[in-house]
Amino acid sequence: MIRVLDGGLSTTVQDDGRFGHYHIGMPPSGAMDQYSHTVANYLVGNDPSDATLEMTYKGCDLRFEEDTVIALAGATMAGELAGESVPMWESVEVEAGDELSMQFATEGARTYLAVAGGIDVEPVMGSRSTYTLVGIGGYDGRTLAEGDTLAVGDADTGGLTGRTTPSNAVPSYDDSDPIRVVLGLCDYRLTDESREELCSEPWKVKADADRVGYRLEGVDIEFEPRDQPFGAGPDPSNVVDLGYPVGSIQVSTLPIVLMRDAVTGGGYATVGTVVSSDRNLLGQRRTHEEVYFESVTVDEALDARHEEQALLDEVRESLA
Repeated sequence: MIRVLDGGLSTTVQDDGRFGHYHIGMPPSGAMDQYSHTVANYLVGNDPSDATLEMTYKGCDLRFEEDTVIALAGATMAGELAGESVPMWESVEVEAGDELSMQFATEGARTYLAVAGGIDVEPVMGSRSTYTLVGIGGYDGRTLAEGDTLAVGDADTGGLTGRTTPSNAVPSYDDSDPIRVVLGLCDYRLTDESREELCSEPWKVKADADRVGYRLEGVDIEFEPRDQPFGAGPDPSNVVDLGYPVGSIQVSTLPIVLMRDAVTGGGYATVGTVVSSDRNLLGQRRTHEEVYFESVTVDEALDARHEEQALLDEVRESLA
């Protein structure tokens, strides 16, 4: 069992997501940075589907009531365990009674804490992920708070301590790296100038960016004038309702990238979709950091997905 001494700024239980319910308006939720979540799980001998703690900007403080093994991956976040510094991207032994204290992230936005056996909360609709907008999943459908207790699944921790992620598999969160997007759905609604600006001008992460959507600020996006069709709203950015892919870029006058907890459809123009591997990097962008979009083809997006999976396979094999 794990006892929460301080819930941090925003800590939730997340796994790889809640799938198969998009048609009834239920988004997948799950870890914003699936890559770091998965590596943290590999380090402690878990499956990628096991639940971790997602700590945003500032980590939580915990007391472990039993011996176990933990790992931290994702945003660089200093931590102390029983008075000793905790390394990132490495599995660490924990003894019963040890207290873990986490600080503010210095690079990136979200850090994942994996525990051997996984965080054992009751699954809801096939997932342990927290969807706070409707209060389901995770720990009572909410962020963690002082006094909460978390059960941990059974695990054989023999040989798990001191496992390290290969250096080539530790990502950088430099905000100068472009975020790749596949333009489409409603990009035809943009003026030629705005379509070009979307993938050439810098965007800045606004303070209200969260798990629902990353709101960005920069140049105003303009639409081609037209008579609005039946079923669309009066604003030029309105279209007849359509589904919103996870990672899609919704535009009114400024872009919003819809993330893991976003609504699944509506009537705003979506002009592109962030490729799956780069949603992990976008989820690590901090408030006021810059975002540059780079247009890629569907084949290039699939190549990026395959490259990320190959890297995860390399991590798993290196730890075997």
